[in-house]
Amino acid sequence: MTLNELLTKANAQLSLSVFDTKSIAAIEAALTEKNGKHYLKCLARGKDIQAKPEEIVRQLWLHRLIHHYGYPVSRLTVEYPITFGRDSSKRADVVVMDADRPTVPFLIVEVKQPTAKGGKEQLRSYTHATGAPLALWSDGLQAVIWHRKNPNYFVEIPDLPTAGQTIDDIAGQPWTVQTLIDEEKKREARGEKARNLRQLIEDMENEVLANAGVDVFEEVFKLIFTKLYDELACYRGRYKYLRFRNTNTAAQLKANIQSLFDDAKQEWEGVFADDEKIKLSADHLPQQRRACDDADTDRAKPGCILFDWHNSDAIVQNKVTDLLRKTVVKTVPL
Repeated sequence: MTLNELLTKANAQLSLSVFDTKSIAAIEAALTEKNGKHYLKCLARGKDIQAKPEEIVRQLWLHRLIHHYGYPVSRLTVEYPITFGRDSSKRADVVVMDADRPTVPFLIVEVKQPTAKGGKEQLRSYTHATGAPLALWSDGLQAVIWHRKNPNYFVEIPDLPTAGQTIDDIAGQPWTVQTLIDEEKKREARGEKARNLRQLIEDMENEVLANAGVDVFEEVFKLIFTKLYDELACYRGRYKYLRFRNTNTAAQLKANIQSLFDDAKQEWEGVFADDEKIKLSADHLPQQRRACDDADTDRAKPGCILFDWHNSDAIVQNKVTDLLRKTVVKTVPL
């Protein structure tokens, strides 16, 4: 019995896409069967735990934290109690404790099925309650990592720091087009799959935009249009670093993306009206901005998303206006 077969048998909506084949094989090797039920040896607790869908993904994250990020087992705990006033009934799936303060949470990991829409907000509330500076949410198909910069603001970051890195090593570095290409290569090397454009739009609609009062297709297209412009400008040396990034506050991010969108409209006239605005709110925008980095549009690569950067401006504009719209239309029924 494989892990994927166990997930299928349980009709789980969880996935193993973010994990490499070696990690999956290592966890599968620890599978045992007793009285018709399958069990895994918990990497943190050292005892057999029934291999339920969320437990499978949790063990895979424990394996990655230990073997990829280098966190010692002594810093890992599971089912960590979270206290809200007098209520201590909540439990965090995985917690990495601080290296210098072994009783203080450093990273909180929550594994939830994608239908659990409140999972991410629950995770944020856990970081508020514990003061943990890092949080990771995953359903096995994707992973979202937040840096809690202050009690009221979270910034998504591209990766977790290893045991030998600081948060600033990851969160404080400006990105270039080459950074995006390198990140894509790392993801491919791990055997992870990017979301296609249909998945991106569905995820955005299900998680946030359905209640945002906006046209999902139009807002996704605006963000991808803006991202294309930013990468092209950076590639051609107009700017040293990418600007389509999360910034210090949600309001600053909204202003930054709107400014980029305005620049893109001037560069590629006729795609949007001159007075068109990004309609996503400042609260909705950070999560959707990062989702665009993870999208795979027709096997797109970060840094060369639908076309060759060496094409002329006219060809670039035509492909932005025509090919991108066709790609979206053919993947999403309108």
